[in-house]
Amino acid sequence: MPTLLEQLREMTVIVADTGDIEAIEKLHPQDATTNPSLLTTAAQLPQYQHIVDETLIEARKKLGNSASDATVANLAFKHLAVAFGKKILALIPGRVSTEVDARLSYDTAATIKQAHEIIAQYDAAGIGRERVLIKIASTWQGIKAAEVLEKEGIHCNLTLLFGLHQAVACAEARVTLISPFVGRILDWYKKDTGKDYVGADDPGVESVTKIYNYYKKFGFKTLVMGASFRNTGEIIELAGCDLLTISPQLLNDLQATEGVLARKLDPAKAQGLSITPIKVDEDSFFALHAADPMASDKLKEGIEGFSAALVKLEDLLTKRLAELGVAAN
Repeated sequence: MPTLLEQLREMTVIVADTGDIEAIEKLHPQDATTNPSLLTTAAQLPQYQHIVDETLIEARKKLGNSASDATVANLAFKHLAVAFGKKILALIPGRVSTEVDARLSYDTAATIKQAHEIIAQYDAAGIGRERVLIKIASTWQGIKAAEVLEKEGIHCNLTLLFGLHQAVACAEARVTLISPFVGRILDWYKKDTGKDYVGADDPGVESVTKIYNYYKKFGFKTLVMGASFRNTGEIIELAGCDLLTISPQLLNDLQATEGVLARKLDPAKAQGLSITPIKVDEDSFFALHAADPMASDKLKEGIEGFSAALVKLEDLLTKRLAELGVAAN
């Protein structure tokens, strides 16, 4: 009997949610995503020290010895995600998502500027834009930045997405792909209610199902990629979603499990559902966001967590620069 992972591949694009290049090589996903926390973890692994060191040395060469360690580390930090992205793209047939600095999540102009810098690095490496997704937090400012970038032919993955209002705003901005966070929604409800949830009753599963059906009902081209899974049960309930980005551990669990996997999300079924359309402009976005404590809490928490990971990464790079003996004179 085929494994759950083998069956899932027949109805959903599998994306590896990791910065671990060895895991990607083993699991053979179509696409791959990273985030600041995953990148910080990967950068500390011995097998990837050479990527970190090469990036630091190049940054020092570019800025010269007059630049401070902190300045060099900051430039290296901006290039490290692309350095990992290029390694990942050599192993997969599809796309990699590279994230804009989470600390820019409420600044449209700064997000656009950094997205241009990221794309320029991939362009310089001869990597086409069709293989790169710029990952941006689903704030109103981030969505507006993505709208501009998409018009320029730069494809975007809107992450840290927790509510239908965010999803609708992304679709109306014609972004390429969204990443609703299943597990983090579950975390919030478990803490808020003290209850446990399984199967289709999982609030994260319900949220992604609602978004998927909305998109398919009204013909939006934006793709839905469920993310942030806590268990394989959530993945099973979202079989048929456009894409699912899954950690190596859960991918291995699915590969090790045999059984019949039923398709749960289907565009044809969505067409037959009765769904009321909503229009999301700036005022309604903020009103709906304020009225959704889960989405408000988790978006804020997610941005703060990713920002903290980036601060840690910059500190690690500064320390490593001194160890390499290429610190400023």
